[in-house]
Parts: sequence; structure tokens; C-alpha cells
Amino acid sequence: MDRTRLSAALTAAALALGGLVATSTAAEAADAEVARNGGFEAGLTGWSCTAGSGAVVSSPVHGGSSALKATPAGSDNAKCSQTVTVKPNSDYTLSGWVQGGYVYLGASGTGTTDVSTWTPSASGWQKLSTSFRTGASTTSVTIYTHGWYGTAAYHADDVSLFGPGGDPVQLPAAPTGLTAGSPGSTSVPLSWSPVSGATGYNVYRGGAKVTSVTGTSATVTGLSPSTTYSFQVTATNSAGESPKSAVVGATTTGGGNPGTGLPAHALVGYLHASFANGSGYTRMADVPDSWDVINLAFGEPTSVTSGDIRFSLCPAAECPNVESVADFKAAIKAKQAAGKKVLISIGGANGQVQLGSTAARDTFVSSVSKIIDEYGLDGLDIDFEGHSLSLNTGDADFRSPTSPVIVNLISAIKTLKAKYGSDFVLTMAPETFFVQLGYQYYGSGPWGGQDPRAGSYLPVIHALRDDLTLLHVQDYNSGSIMGLDNQYHSMGGADFHIAMTDMLLTGFPVAGDQSKFFPALRPEQVAIGLPASTQAGNGHTSPAEVNKALDCLTKKVSCGSYATHGTWPALRGLMTWSINWDRFNQWEFSKNFEQWRSMNR
Repeated sequence: MDRTRLSAALTAAALALGGLVATSTAAEAADAEVARNGGFEAGLTGWSCTAGSGAVVSSPVHGGSSALKATPAGSDNAKCSQTVTVKPNSDYTLSGWVQGGYVYLGASGTGTTDVSTWTPSASGWQKLSTSFRTGASTTSVTIYTHGWYGTAAYHADDVSLFGPGGDPVQLPAAPTGLTAGSPGSTSVPLSWSPVSGATGYNVYRGGAKVTSVTGTSATVTGLSPSTTYSFQVTATNSAGESPKSAVVGATTTGGGNPGTGLPAHALVGYLHASFANGSGYTRMADVPDSWDVINLAFGEPTSVTSGDIRFSLCPAAECPNVESVADFKAAIKAKQAAGKKVLISIGGANGQVQLGSTAARDTFVSSVSKIIDEYGLDGLDIDFEGHSLSLNTGDADFRSPTSPVIVNLISAIKTLKAKYGSDFVLTMAPETFFVQLGYQYYGSGPWGGQDPRAGSYLPVIHALRDDLTLLHVQDYNSGSIMGLDNQYHSMGGADFHIAMTDMLLTGFPVAGDQSKFFPALRPEQVAIGLPASTQAGNGHTSPAEVNKALDCLTKKVSCGSYATHGTWPALRGLMTWSINWDRFNQWEFSKNFEQWRSMNR
């Protein structure tokens, strides 16, 4: 090759190489950081963590001044995720620095093969990395981190998704077709048409946001009877929030305000009427005026599955000082004339009731009606314990239960409510296992193996919330229960009652699923259940600690380590097991409440 031709060849090669470099530079310039706030310097902005499991901490961090700390709990693996826009048919690299045991990093919705990578143990910061190619029509993917069930908290920092940036997300249009369903006395169901490009919706009442959902329906709760409300809804995605929809109005039914006839702060007690124990028998006429609701313990079934409930006074051989049936009925009338409510309580520790068939349901209604009518009672208390309520495998949504024992109980109570009208008093006394434990576990769980009774009262409470006068969960004979702070709380002190009651008055995602949120009850529907003495049950709480719990919940004073999500001056009051045990303990429980009540009228 001669010199001229060699020079030309070298020039051409240089130009070609320059073209390759330029092309490569242009290609690299098209790639960018797609993840938002991957270093968590802006808190959790852009990220969504299940069941409130995620928090931003200042130590340990990999880069910058912040990192993610996420804590698995029960059936929740502490997943934190964000959805980002991407280009179809494009290559992306996902990476992040993690610390802790069993930490996962992954991407879903890729349109090809979803990817993940993990480490079983990272005592220090360890980098995880994976890559994927998007499908032909993929415009968004979800990137995430999570831990593993029952393990300790993990940390993540500097999460990165590198590749071609997607087209900007467009703000969704305002929803249309907003419709109000049949209102209850304290709730209104809403539905609307889906909006293209929306990932969620905000619901407004009277211009104020009351809830956020991912689907196209929501039930607004905590309303007042016989009141007209206006509602609107907006659509949301990563670009922001749409304009509000057209307004739709709805008027709640009269329905009777649950709790009518009760004082602002009420005292509820169980009276051992059908049996004796170490506390001794207490006659109805000897119950002090402190007690506003007296629950007769207990109506019990002839067999677990019969639905046939029977009640009779304690036999004289067992209770030598028992009054006659006539005197008992006369004393009930006297209590009612003084403004007190007397109910039949069904169940108890020994009265297992399983309404597994419609025949048992109907027998339940007829037999309970007979007791109410014979003694002239004001209503019904449901104290189902043990194995009375459980959820069948696959019954996973408390809003639409399918288990016969649940469905039939709801139907039976609604029938009784319809029969006796708006003045019918309905109370429930579940254990924490059947209510607050539902924050972590619900039924047998997504993979089976959990106790099917976990959280099983939630569908009953939810279905009857418009008819419910009082819910007084038994804050005793309980194991440690996780509160909304994702910390376990134990019996015996104010914090336990504050945390357990805050869950009822704030609401919570069931089994950590934000799409299945158990709505808050109204404060006048809630009382705290406690043992009246150390002999009455595990978890006795001293009067001073009881007052701390009441003061914290109603006035936000005397609070301990647990931070409540609100203040509820209308909290109804206290329930105790039992009137008999309080008498045995020289009326310490009721006298203390009377003193607190007199100072908080």
C-alpha cells in the first residue's frame, strides 16, 4: 500500500472510529437514572411501603445522609416499591446497596421476565444488581426491595435503575361516573369509572380528603345518621392528582344512633347470673347505679352447632342467695327505669357457638328472641370465644366473607336488629386475637398454616358497624400484640390499652394489605375491656394506669411511649369482667371510673 493510500485509510479509520465514539456517546446520553429518590434523601417520597413497615434513618447509611429501614412483621415482608416509566424494548440495570438478613431487590411488570436478586446475609453494606429488557409495549415497571417473613429489619440505600428514560407520565383525567350506593346510618358506599393511566384514587367528603384507594370503589365511614354529605373523587399517578370529579350527594339513614340512651362516658359490666365462681353471686337489685350496661353472663347453646341458646338463673344449690325469677325480672325493669341497659351475653369461654348452617342461624334468632322477650331485655352482647369463629381457607377479604359461621352470624344479628328496631343495643366483646391481631394475620393466610381464627371478628364488626352500639375488646388474657407503631405491646400497663384502642379508632390494613383497610370505628362505639381485679383475669391494670389510658385517648395527656393517631374525647368508656369480681374487690374498678367520669363530664 502506498503512502497516500495508507494516509487515506488511516483518515477513514479515524473518522469511522470517531463516528463510533460519537454514536456510543449519544447512546449513553440517552440512558439516565430512572429511579426517584433512590438514596432516600427525600424521606419515602416516591416509595410505598406495606403496612407502614418502612422508615428513613440516618444510620447506617451507604451514601448521603439517609437510608431505608424496613421491618417485616407476621405475613408482611416489608416490601417498599415504586413504579417508574420506561421505554419498550430497552435494556435496564437495577442495583442497590443493602444490609441485613434476607434482603431482596427486584423488578416486576417488565413485559418479559421479571427479575430479582437477594442475599441471605449482609452484615455490612452489600451491592445487589440485576438487569432486564422491557417488552414491546412496556411503558412502566415496578422496582422493589423486601425482606423475609419473621426476620429482622433490613436496610437499603442508593437504589438505582439505569436505562432509557420513559415518556413523561401524563396527569390522569378527572374520574367520571361517581355514584353513591345505598347509604347506611353512618356510611356511604361510592363507585366510579376507571381512569386510564391512574394508579390510585383519592376520595373527598365536603372538600376534605378522607381516604385513598387503588380500586374504583370505597366506603366512607364515620358519618352521622340522617345527614346529607357531598363527595368527589380524584385520580392519581406519579405525575400527580387529577381535578376533582363532579359532586355527588348522599343522605345517611336515620337508623338510630348507636349508643342512644347511654351517658357520654359509660361503664359496662358482666353479671354472673347463670353460675357462681370465687367472686360470689350478686343479685340484679344489688348492682350499683355506676353500671350503665349490664350484660347477663351467659346464654349458652345446647350444643356447639345447634344455635339453640338457653339462659336461666344460677341454681340455688350453686348460688344460695339467688333471687327468684320474678324478683330478677322486677330488678331488670327497675334498672331500665333508671336508664340502664340490660343485655343477654351469648358465649363466654365455655359457650362455643358455631352457626355453620342456615338452620342453626334461624334457631339462634328464635331462641335469642325468646330470652330477650321473656326477661324484657334491651339487646344482645356477642362474646364468642375459642373456636366459635374461624375463617375457611380462601376467605381472605373481611369486606366480603364467605365462611358460613361468619355469614350466618351476621345474618342472624341483622335479623334481630330488624325485629327489635333502632333501640336494640348491640355490643361485642372479642379477644385481641380476633381483632387487633388481624393487623398482622388474617385467617389461614396466603400460604395456609396460620390459625384460621386470627382476625375472624373483623368481618362481623365491619358488616354490623352501622348497627353496633359498643365494641369492647377484651384487653386481657392476651398475648403481646403489635400496634400501629409496629412494636409489640403487652398487658398490664396504660400503653397496651392505648395502642389497642388507637387501632380501633384509626383503622388498619388487614394482614398488612393496604387495599384491605379496616375502617376506624366512631369513638362513641368503643370502650376498653379490662379485668376488675387480679383474680378476674390476666392483665389486671391498676387504677392509675387505667386513668392514664383514658386521659391519653381522650385528652392526649399522660401518654406513654405509644403515640396515638388522634384524640377522642367521645371515647365511650370502660367494660369489665366483671361486676361480681369488682364487688369482690370492694368496688375498686367502678369507684375509680366514677371519679374519672365526674372529672371529665
